Amino acid sequence: MITTERHEKGILAVNVGLAANALLALLKTSVGIFGHSPALLADGINSTSDVAYGIVVKIFMSISSKPADQEHPYGHDRLESIAAVVVGAFVISTAITIFWSSVSSVYDLLSRDSDSAGASQLALWIALFTILLKIWLSIWTRKIGKLTNSNVLLALAADHRNDIFSALAATIGIIFGQLGYLFVDPLAGGVVSIIILLTGVEIIRESAADLMNTLPGKKLTEEIRSKLQNMGEVLDVEEIHGHRFGMYMVVNITIGVSPELTVAEGDRIATRVEELLVREIDLMRRVFVHYHPVQATGRKSSLQPQRIGS
Repeated sequence: MITTERHEKGILAVNVGLAANALLALLKTSVGIFGHSPALLADGINSTSDVAYGIVVKIFMSISSKPADQEHPYGHDRLESIAAVVVGAFVISTAITIFWSSVSSVYDLLSRDSDSAGASQLALWIALFTILLKIWLSIWTRKIGKLTNSNVLLALAADHRNDIFSALAATIGIIFGQLGYLFVDPLAGGVVSIIILLTGVEIIRESAADLMNTLPGKKLTEEIRSKLQNMGEVLDVEEIHGHRFGMYMVVNITIGVSPELTVAEGDRIATRVEELLVREIDLMRRVFVHYHPVQATGRKSSLQPQRIGS
């Protein structure tokens, strides 16, 4: 997928999610207030938070599409990973807020009597509508995230999934509140907050891994080694380090070659390795090859000069 098409699909997913969250925030907060539903009101506040970070993500996504320049030779794609960290931070903040709100509500209900008759029927329908809309958004956004290999869209899809649980908790709370069991609402919210918290931690963990230049996954590492096995001049593949920039990868590889080769011959091998990996591995943007002399057994020679391939 070309960069322009990928960016357009990403912005579309962000815009659709932003519009949906704005609509849900308006519906849930207004109906929550006038329909006497604390559960739906709390979920509406959650949607309002989704709108806030959705705007931030949209700004980051727009900047990430800027072409490479002198200060950013690999482009601005890494801003997507930063945006995903922002999503994770908002998700964790929401989880903590919901948890403490649930604890407070349980305490209030146990410490005093309430003559509330429960929420209106409209509040229940809004909560059910939220569940259906978020199921579709979660599936659709995740599909685009997989297609474009965008970690920020996958993070948004995970947040849409969390909203399903949040809306489900509100639905359960509304139903049992109408039956007179008001304590069920905050209890369900507390359980949901733990699920949301775990998702937020996972989003930040995966996004931070991209930003901290962790090693590429096992599948990519095995694919690189498999490609180089057919090159007889490459006697050893010692290290593979990956750097992710949006959907693309930049890889640094250390290989071993015969100590009897000249510098020019080693340079030709390094160039062949670069061209091979960029040509045969999808989304591989650049490959930097370091080489040094090793014996045929794969052990280092006493000669130590290194060079970076062109």
